[in-house]
Amino acid sequence: MNVGVLGGGQLARMLAQAGRPLGLKFMFLCPDPQACATTFGEHVCAGFDDEAALTQLADWADVVTYEFENVPVQTVEFLERHVKVHPSSTALAVAQDRLIEKRRFRTLGIPTAEFSAASSLHDLEAAVDVIGLPAILKTRTQGYDGKGQGVLRTRRDLAPTWAALGGVPCIVEALVPFAREVSIIAARSACGAKVCYPLSENHHRDGILRLSLSCVEIGAQRQAEALIGRLLDDLDYVGVLTLELFQRGDELLANEIAPRVHNSGHWTIEGARTSQFENHLRAILGYPLGDTAITHPSAMVNIVGTLPPGLEEAAPACSALHVYGKAERPGRKIGHLTLLCADCEDTGFRDCLAHCLTLTKETELAKHVRTGATHRHISKT
Repeated sequence: MNVGVLGGGQLARMLAQAGRPLGLKFMFLCPDPQACATTFGEHVCAGFDDEAALTQLADWADVVTYEFENVPVQTVEFLERHVKVHPSSTALAVAQDRLIEKRRFRTLGIPTAEFSAASSLHDLEAAVDVIGLPAILKTRTQGYDGKGQGVLRTRRDLAPTWAALGGVPCIVEALVPFAREVSIIAARSACGAKVCYPLSENHHRDGILRLSLSCVEIGAQRQAEALIGRLLDDLDYVGVLTLELFQRGDELLANEIAPRVHNSGHWTIEGARTSQFENHLRAILGYPLGDTAITHPSAMVNIVGTLPPGLEEAAPACSALHVYGKAERPGRKIGHLTLLCADCEDTGFRDCLAHCLTLTKETELAKHVRTGATHRHISKT
C-alpha cells in the first residue's frame, strides 16, 4: 500500500518508520528540500498549492494524510476529489480556526474556558469587560508552539498585544488556573471503531512541550475518553486525533485539538503495545486498530534547539534516543528521549527522568521531578 503524506518533518518521519514493518511505501510532498522524513520514501519537493505535484501524489497514493494542521484546507479538498484523504478537510477546517473549534466544543457539550471573538481592539475591550482579566489573546489561525498568542494581565496590555499579533481576527479566552495540562490521543477507523491511549501529563516552557508523562488514572481517563469520543463521532473522523485539556479540580476543560499524531504521544513508540503512529496508519488504511495499553511507565523529554554533546552515552540505559536529522535552531524540536522504567520504583524513575531533563538543559523541570512535584499520576499496569 502507498501512503502519501503532506509534510516531511519528524511526524512524517515517524509515520514512515512505523509503516515499514507493515510493508507500506511513502511519498512526501514538502517544499523543504532538507525535509527529514525523505530518507524513508520518495520526496516531491513542491508547495502545497502546486496542482501538478498534488496530482502526482494522488495518482501514486492509495491514501493521503498530513502531519500538521497548517496545511491549506484547499489542498486537502483538491486531493479529496482524486484520492482518499484522512483526516478529512472538514476536520482540518475545525482544527485550524480556534473560534470555530471552541464553538464546536460547546455545541458538543465539551467544557471550555470562557471565550469571545475579537476582530478589532474595540471587540477585545468589550470581551475583557465580560470575561475579565487575566486572559489570553490568540490569533484564530496559524498558532503553534506558543506562537500567535499573548497574555493580558491589565487593560494596559490590550492595545500592545493586539498590535503585536498583527491586528488579525483573534479569540480571547479566560486564563484558567489549572492544576495541570493533559492530552488524550485516540484513533478512529472508518467503520467507527475507536481506541484511546492513557492520558499524557504535559509540561511546557516558552510555549514548547518539554516533557510528557504517561498516566494511568481511572477518573480523568474516563472523562477524557468521553469528550474525545464525541469529537471523533461528530467529525466522522478517521485517523489519530489529539485533544489537549486543562485539569481544574476534577474537571477537564478543552483547550484545542490536533488532527494528527502528536508530540505528547511520542512515548507510545516504546511505551505502548501499538504506537500512535502505527494506529494512525491502521486507521487510514482500514486495518484493525492495535492495542493501546501501556507496556511500562514512560516519559518523553523533548530535545530543543541543539543536541547536547555526548547525549547518547550519558543517557540512562532505560532510555531510547530519537534524533530527527534536522538542522539545529533555537526553539526547534530536533529529537526526543523516551524513558522506560519497567522495573524501577517510583524514586528510581524520578531520578532517571531528572537526569534526562538535566542532560537536555531542562534544569528547573528536573528539580520539580526530583522533589515529586511532577510525576504524581504514573502507575504500572
